[in-house]
Amino acid sequence: MNITLLLEDFCHHAYYMKGQSPKTTKRYKEQITYFSKASKIDRIEQIDTDLIRSFFLFGRVEKKWKATTCHTYYMSLRSFLSWCLENKYIAQDYLQNIELPPIKKSLPKGLKKQEALRLLEIIYNYSYTQDFVRYRNHAIFSMFLFAGLRKNELLNLKLTDVDVDNLTIFVRLGKGAKDRIIPMSFTLAQSLKRYLEKRKKQGRTCPEFFVCSNRDRGFSEHGLKSFLDDFRKATNIHFTIHQLRHTFATLMLEGGCDIYSLSGMLGHSDIKTTTIYLSATPEHLRCQMAKHPLNRF
Repeated sequence: MNITLLLEDFCHHAYYMKGQSPKTTKRYKEQITYFSKASKIDRIEQIDTDLIRSFFLFGRVEKKWKATTCHTYYMSLRSFLSWCLENKYIAQDYLQNIELPPIKKSLPKGLKKQEALRLLEIIYNYSYTQDFVRYRNHAIFSMFLFAGLRKNELLNLKLTDVDVDNLTIFVRLGKGAKDRIIPMSFTLAQSLKRYLEKRKKQGRTCPEFFVCSNRDRGFSEHGLKSFLDDFRKATNIHFTIHQLRHTFATLMLEGGCDIYSLSGMLGHSDIKTTTIYLSATPEHLRCQMAKHPLNRF
């Protein structure tokens, strides 16, 4: 059976039946196609354990893949071949005896409290051509730092998802196709109110919450990347959007938030994913150490 045809059916199944995101199905298509071309095969019957092992060795030695890249390709192949096995296109699990390089377990890196405050201050006082952009950009960074949203979650927010009066943010179909509600702090609400007032004066009516500076349409990923690059240069602080999410998590723990509530706000499926932040925030651990009963003596 032709791999390209099977891959098309598999991606349709992943998107329409399993609810995988377009980004995930795109990754499946790109990585399985690359595997097929690099291995010089076009039929599913040509796949075996030795072929897959040679592919990963080629990736590590010739392409200098990181361990994380190997694991990403492995997960794509695992999903595709499991589907093929289930539908009897292959006779056995060829990934069963494949070894992968271990991934280094590094702690998530966020900004320090003073760096986060400085970032918000510079963003607000930056030289803009219009106040609308000032309030929008400050609201975007406030969403990252005060609510811990992922990039796609922020860009996909609708106007009706943000309730400033009741201090709630409704994240629709976040990672894993899960909805969740995030409570909004008073500080974040103030930033969003300023933005919404300017948005209304600009006459923007599109359904997206964050909009472009010169058009009545949702703010794009390209636009977000562009102004993030500008602010990295202006602040001399190197950060990524995901680091802003890490900053939210670590600061929440340092402020006394319990791990179960934080897990829900971050949208983690497994609380084990959240517990890594317990090791990433020394201030939180230091406060816990102060509870040692022998400290009294």
